Amino acid sequence: MDSRKDVFFAKEVREFCAIVPKSMINIDDMKQLLRSSGSVGANFIESCEALSKKDFPMRIKICRKEAKESVYWIRLVGPLSDDKLEKYRLSLLNEAQSLMKIFGSIVTKN
Repeated sequence: MDSRKDVFFAKEVREFCAIVPKSMINIDDMKQLLRSSGSVGANFIESCEALSKKDFPMRIKICRKEAKESVYWIRLVGPLSDDKLEKYRLSLLNEAQSLMKIFGSIVTKN
């Protein structure tokens, strides 16, 4: 997998969270989203430096888990009253689901 895809996702999430209106409810959700989106890429880097043959699939499974968690937090942020922000949110949701599928495919093939 091109590592740029996971970095792109984490950066996009950060840009999204920077422009979403802050409320008591979604601040905690966005903090969790920031953590899980960054963990996708961090764990992918770890998988590329796997210490053993068993370590690689475990790290990829963690990537998939973090992508799933990101889907959950993206769903909780919103719905947003601004159509442009809502489209952005849905785009991030689609990207997180794509990452889940990519990592799932890697796990299946190993």
